[in-house]
Order: sequence, then C-alpha cells, then structure tokens
Amino acid sequence: MTLIIDKLTVSYGNRQVLHQVSTEALAPGSFIGLIGPNAAGKSTLFKALGGLIRARSGTMDLDGKSLDALSRTERARQVVYMPQAYGCNAALTVFESVLLALKQEGGWRVGGDQIARVSATLDTLSIPHLSDRPIGALSGGQAQMVAVAQCLVRAPRLMLLDEPTSALDLHHQLSILTRVHEEARRGGMVVIAALHDLNLAAKFCDRLILLRNGHVVAEGETRKVLALPAIGETYQVTTSLETSRSGNAYVDARLPERIPVRAVA
Repeated sequence: MTLIIDKLTVSYGNRQVLHQVSTEALAPGSFIGLIGPNAAGKSTLFKALGGLIRARSGTMDLDGKSLDALSRTERARQVVYMPQAYGCNAALTVFESVLLALKQEGGWRVGGDQIARVSATLDTLSIPHLSDRPIGALSGGQAQMVAVAQCLVRAPRLMLLDEPTSALDLHHQLSILTRVHEEARRGGMVVIAALHDLNLAAKFCDRLILLRNGHVVAEGETRKVLALPAIGETYQVTTSLETSRSGNAYVDARLPERIPVRAVA
C-alpha cells in the first residue's frame, strides 16, 4: 500500500498551483503530516490524490498502481478524503451518516456486520453517545469528529484529512489524532493529514512534507524537518526545535525581531 507521488503538476486554468511535487515512498501504516502556510497547495494536493481535480502531469501510484487508472468506484474505495468544509444531510442521525458513508462501497442492503462496524468506529473515537443525535444539532467540533468517523469506517488504503482538528479543543485534538494514528498502523493504511499546529505534527507524525508556494521544500523524518531553517523561512518566523521533559519534540516559534529605524540627523 505504498504511495509514491512523482513530479505532480496541477493548474487551475493558467494558474499553476503545484509544481512537480514529488515524495519518497510513503509506507503502509505511516502517519504523514502535510504542513505549510495558507495557500501553499495542501488542499489542491489532496484533491488531486482524491480524483476531484486532474493533474496536468506527473503520477500518483498506490501500491504500484496509478490512481488515475482506477475507476471512480475503485478509487473511492481505496482513497478517502475529508475536506476542510464538509456536509451531510442534517436530518440524519450520527449513526445513519456514518453508515451512509460505509454504504458508498456497495449496495444499500444493511447487514449486521456493517452495523457492528459503525458501532466499533464510534467507539474507537469515543463518540458512541452521539449515535442518535441529529447531525444538524452537533457543534462544529462534534461534526468534525463525525467526519473523521465517516472516513475511518470505510477502512481505506489512503486517507486524506484536511485540517482534521481545526474545530476541536485540545482534549479532542489529542484523542482524534491518537486514534487515527493507531488505526493507520493497525490497518496498514497511509494517512496524510494537513496540520497547522506544528506541535501536533511533532507529536503524531512519522514524516512531514513541507509545502511552500506549491513546491516541496522539505520532506523526511519529523524531527529532522522541524529542525530545518526552511520551517522558519516558510512561516516567516524564528523557530527552534526543543525537547520537553517527557522527551517529546516541540517547536518554539516567535516573530522575528524588528530592526529599529534610526532617526536621520
């Protein structure tokens, strides 16, 4: 289930957004952080991998097979994409919405094994108490957790999460990313998550891909990437990689000092 992206170029009309994006082989069971400032091209990369937009050139191979060569149905089975903005029929309950996501794989007859699979997914994310709650009655954070459940229940080979923790408090950020990381390893899938919080990336990601203006400027093991000068240059801040008392890496970031303007005599 290895994913390899090679010289991927994507444009919107005449505006080129991704410029020959390439990665090393992303191994099964790995949790990859996609980092970079706003408008770096993260969402565009996800849309290309998910088949929502067509690349101008380059390849995307999952386990040696081109994603673009797959039928729409087969690609939907293997690749699941959770965008920043997501929606669902507000009349459905949480359980029904997760079951509906699972049923995208095939026929509409519901079996006991599928009911059990939905229940297990809600348990995994610690949200079984939301099962009977209408989607329209959820908070933003609860809706985001349900969107993650809709991805996990399908057990894809490649899962793309675009800012999966943006609406969550700290407790639920840690909970969601812990569960996703565990499921990636257990199920042998590749998970790529776009994250703005570099310290969450430091805590959970096996590898990082740093995008800037549609170019990959760094890729590799998380600690090595976060220690690079390219991090501060990309975000226009001053950074240093530190180690907590528990041994975890964290990024200390601050705005660069301004040079005082001298008065002209």
